[in-house]
Amino acid sequence: MIRELLQEAEIRMRGSVSALEADLQSFRTGRASPHLLDRLEVEMYGAQLPLNQLAAISVPEPQQLAIRPYDQNSLAAIERAILKSDLGLTPNNDGKLIRLNIPRLTEERRLELSRLVGKRVEEAKVAVRNVRRDTLNDLREMKEEKMISENQFFISQEDLQELTDKYTEQIDELGTNKEAEIMEV
Repeated sequence: MIRELLQEAEIRMRGSVSALEADLQSFRTGRASPHLLDRLEVEMYGAQLPLNQLAAISVPEPQQLAIRPYDQNSLAAIERAILKSDLGLTPNNDGKLIRLNIPRLTEERRLELSRLVGKRVEEAKVAVRNVRRDTLNDLREMKEEKMISENQFFISQEDLQELTDKYTEQIDELGTNKEAEIMEV
């Protein structure tokens, strides 16, 4: 019973780390990455569709993204979606594909992105701590209902703290790596 609780807590903590990883991939660094466009939605066929369902995205050069639509009729809609987005990129449409040149980040923008990374890292840590709190409350209930002994409670509490420390450390490492990537000129 305790093992299942700790396994569930670990799954939820791992989910927080995975969510942070996915979130940090969409942050713009000095290099082109197809993940920059992960959240871009294009209005097509009367619905909002993710760009990756409408086009192939490649990185032909370190500072450039190429978007090749599966359907040439969607070229204008993709271009409009990029212009409307908060990416701050200007698409170059040559009739067959769209090229996005990724400009170098200014020092001010790098610092702003670094602060945003710090904020997201802290949110992920809070999520992990919330999982720890919920699991600890479940363990306390089990102890009060005499389902587990005092010793089992304290051992489980230590195991839970080790899990929390492990995932908090992973979150810190992800944040440090992303900040270093952003600040790299």
